[in-house]
Amino acid sequence: MLSKVLVAYGTTNGSTARIAETITEVLRKEGMSAEAIPARSVTNVEPYDAVVVGGGLYAGHWHRDARRFVRRHGRALAGHPLWFFSSGPLDATAPERDIPPVPGVQRAMARLGAREHITFGGCLVEGATGFMARKIVSSGRGGDFRDFGQIEAWATRIGTELAAEPRGS
Repeated sequence: MLSKVLVAYGTTNGSTARIAETITEVLRKEGMSAEAIPARSVTNVEPYDAVVVGGGLYAGHWHRDARRFVRRHGRALAGHPLWFFSSGPLDATAPERDIPPVPGVQRAMARLGAREHITFGGCLVEGATGFMARKIVSSGRGGDFRDFGQIEAWATRIGTELAAEPRGS
């Protein structure tokens, strides 16, 4: 059983952080030791048995902190069970269909042997920082489109998969 899981994330306004925290909570309920840490704050992935990396989507790109995390820790990540998630569509489409990873994430998945990627709905609400974010919210196109049932189900699948694996695999 693999039991120590890092959930690293890149976020600007906290929406992706809340997704990472939800994944962490579910993994803990599944009997794992899991922690959610901002990707820019992680210095070493070696102590972990598995890693989940997530980033918000901005103009077709994964959050800068998630991209940099994957580049900085690439060699070590390639030796771990690895999952990616994105947070982004500001509508209800994410739970309804499989949204493929953006090209940069797709390349990282292939290079590092990530097991899976999923795109969750995003959240952009009043108080968001950044010119474009404020513009989107003020135009009425913002909102909270995260489906926590979908997020919890995905995290449960990861926990089940990890629980079935022998330590050190």
